[in-house]
Amino acid sequence: MTGQAALTLDHVGKTFAVDGRPLTALSDISLSVRAGEFVSLVGASGCGKSTLLRLLIGLDPGFSGTITIDGAPVTGPSLDRGIVFQEPRLLPWLTVEQNIAFGLANTPIPDAEKQNRVAEHIALVRLSGFEKALPRQLSGGMAQRVAIARALVNQPRLLLLDEPFGALDALTRAHLQDQLLDIWERQKVTAIFVTHDVEEAVYLSDRVVVMEPRPGRIRSIADIALPRPRHRTDAAFARQREEVLAELTGASGERDQPELRLVGVGGGR
Repeated sequence: MTGQAALTLDHVGKTFAVDGRPLTALSDISLSVRAGEFVSLVGASGCGKSTLLRLLIGLDPGFSGTITIDGAPVTGPSLDRGIVFQEPRLLPWLTVEQNIAFGLANTPIPDAEKQNRVAEHIALVRLSGFEKALPRQLSGGMAQRVAIARALVNQPRLLLLDEPFGALDALTRAHLQDQLLDIWERQKVTAIFVTHDVEEAVYLSDRVVVMEPRPGRIRSIADIALPRPRHRTDAAFARQREEVLAELTGASGERDQPELRLVGVGGGR
């Protein structure tokens, strides 16, 4: 089982230099995430969601404040954090099992254990029978499942997902949301999920963090106290979705409205 991780951000800020002048992308971000929790970040473009994810993965150490996982500071990339991007980013010349095994390339575990882990994670994302398939032979949803397996094969304590379903059609997106929840519940990994889609955030999350832009900061945090499995047609789900959307539109301003998405696919889990 993947180990759980407790994440703490304490007054985190990030400033870039643009044309010789400072541009503050994130300001005073403080957040505590419980071990095994599923938290989504929502906000319009420019609110710093992806920038924050880069800090969490350790790709940009130049920030103010502190980020810790179980009390240990994040100072760079580590195998205890896995990430899934909007695009699967699979190596086209490698098979499904080879792409997943690539995530174990820098680990000291024996080859037999690597093979076992790859097989387990192929089964976890329901791709048994496609071990030898190349990325060009997969659908978009299947390729993204390979990316999720690759991120989890190291048994990370924290799983970061940067709009992983944003490029998929609505039905595939809904199907993969359910599969992600199944994986999360079975692995008990701590998950941070970035999305523009309010409905997706409410459907998946224990809490939804609403961010506002320029500079990126937390406006509010919504507890999603809905039982699982959730159903998008339930009145309680609709009320929760509208509450988060109201926070989000109030935080973003009219000029950012086209970037916000409220995608309904109907039905339930």
